[in-house]
Amino acid sequence: MSPRTRGGYTSSAPRRRPIGSERRRRVQLREVEPAADRDPVEHPQHDRDETEEVFEGAPGGPIDRCILRSFHKHVAVKIWLEEDRASLKLVNHGAKLQLWELDVERSCISETVQRSGLALLISCNHRVASRPMLSAFCERWQPETTTFHLPFDEMTITLDDVASILHIPITGSMISFSQPLRVDDVNALLVELLGTTDVEASRETEQCRSPSVRLLWLRENFSTITNVSSDDDIEFATRAFLLYLVGCTLFADKSATSVGVVYLELFRDLSMVGSYAWGVACLAFMYRQLTTATRFEVRQLGGYLTLLQAWIYEHFPEMFSSPHLSYIESRPRARRWRPHVIPDSLQSVRERLDRLQSSDVCWEPYVDHRAEHPFPDIEWFSGCIKCGLVVEPYHSERVLRQFGYIQTIPPRPFAPPRPDRSMLLDQYWERWTDHVLTDQSRGQRCQYSGLGESVAEYMAWYDRISHCTVQPPQLRSGFTTDARSSLPSHTASTSDSRNARALSLLRHVISSGRQQSDDYFWGALNEAHSILAGSDETSASHSTPSPAPASHSTPSPATRPFFSPPTFVYPPPTSVDPPPASDDPPPASDDPPPLIVPPPPVTVAPPAPAVDPSAPASDSNASTTVYVRSKRKKKT
Repeated sequence: MSPRTRGGYTSSAPRRRPIGSERRRRVQLREVEPAADRDPVEHPQHDRDETEEVFEGAPGGPIDRCILRSFHKHVAVKIWLEEDRASLKLVNHGAKLQLWELDVERSCISETVQRSGLALLISCNHRVASRPMLSAFCERWQPETTTFHLPFDEMTITLDDVASILHIPITGSMISFSQPLRVDDVNALLVELLGTTDVEASRETEQCRSPSVRLLWLRENFSTITNVSSDDDIEFATRAFLLYLVGCTLFADKSATSVGVVYLELFRDLSMVGSYAWGVACLAFMYRQLTTATRFEVRQLGGYLTLLQAWIYEHFPEMFSSPHLSYIESRPRARRWRPHVIPDSLQSVRERLDRLQSSDVCWEPYVDHRAEHPFPDIEWFSGCIKCGLVVEPYHSERVLRQFGYIQTIPPRPFAPPRPDRSMLLDQYWERWTDHVLTDQSRGQRCQYSGLGESVAEYMAWYDRISHCTVQPPQLRSGFTTDARSSLPSHTASTSDSRNARALSLLRHVISSGRQQSDDYFWGALNEAHSILAGSDETSASHSTPSPAPASHSTPSPATRPFFSPPTFVYPPPTSVDPPPASDDPPPASDDPPPLIVPPPPVTVAPPAPAVDPSAPASDSNASTTVYVRSKRKKKT
């Protein structure tokens, strides 16, 4: 038999029947008839994804798919279909930075780090990150626009946010890599720039199983270098610390233990470290991590979480933040906030974001910070930013409110170029002044400072192309008539159906968090009790409730807002001792009878036995046998 070629056997080889994969490939390559010529009865269409068809009928989704083209793969679709995802696991190295301190004995290393422009990352790193808060914001990230889609507008992390929160440079050279590193290239870099042996480099890369090194390995091998060491050792230790620093902060990946050796090439010339646009690379890397986290199967979030968390604190101060009273404006804004873990659940944070309004946002949080950090002109840049081979679009025209301007309908987002053509972005970035928004594109400033405004037709357009609400109505914890009517109806009068409804209701109460009032929980328990007792709406045919007085009437479901606190009527006590009989008639009054609330149970001690003064004195132990519990028969 003739040898096989790339396309199969040669022409001299005997013919064989094509396998199934080849037949399917041939069918895909055939010319498809136009959709208009097809008969919908004889040739049903199966072009669209099944998830996309299901989603088109779901409320809250984009009606016009011209912007969010890949939304059928978004985690929000699964949430609408009641396939919930738990809070993401966060990759935060805030505590690891404290394990490698640059004290006086290592001043030779700290001086170089200060000149690099990255020294402030050591002090502004948050050691604690809130999983429900960050996970809820990840669910609102849209990869096409690289923005968070909130109920009222789009918002994103801008270059001005990076510069104000972290105080790292956002101008300079792009961080570029020509191609991914191979294993041999990784070992060569470790030997050349860190001074390790070839055996040690090979052992470390084999343990990581990737072109990276462990953060622990860097700390153990180079943290002992001091000022008395040789110049070569100090240079090696400086590169190792800078690699350790960016691996714990700007480029923290989902491995949670290692950092890519490709960033070591940036520290080859230590005098040129401060010439890179570190803030731009950090923002592009953060965009990519948020984009990856929008897929349902992803369970982890990487990137510099201090940047994301501080951005939320800045723009939503009344919802999540806890500021430091001793903060001064000369420091990075990340040090203004006291990081903490909010006690709310993921579902609670989703609903808080669904109820969010434009007036709840701090659109211009850095007004007091402008004396130390003026507004950069590069903020108006509109194009692509990158971090090595990671290229992401940056749309400043979609978040004009964050710059104090009236938001207009933006143009369609542009797709970034392929990674193999990302080197062309270096020339594009060098002429960034030619790619900023013009005065006409910026529009007009807001009439009232700090109040986000938009044109009249913007919200109608935004509701059509966006997914404004993440939590589906049937899973919300607001127990009004609207919420109960959206629950699955169980018309059967059996005990199983009543138990299912009561359990479904109590499940929402438990997942609503601790922010609800006592009346809310009491009313929900009253509703569950009514369902279990068979006196809810399903058993209305068995018992007809009496009409409520006009003074205690509740608004109809059509007029009452969905998230208004529910109005509940406390149930009367089931068993109350009747009042003592009296011959006097009750006083006449037009007021409704007051609600009788049973008094709390009071524990009454047994009365002491009567003591006869004429009786002879007896032993005290003998008298207690009457009141002590005993299995034996009590003495009379």
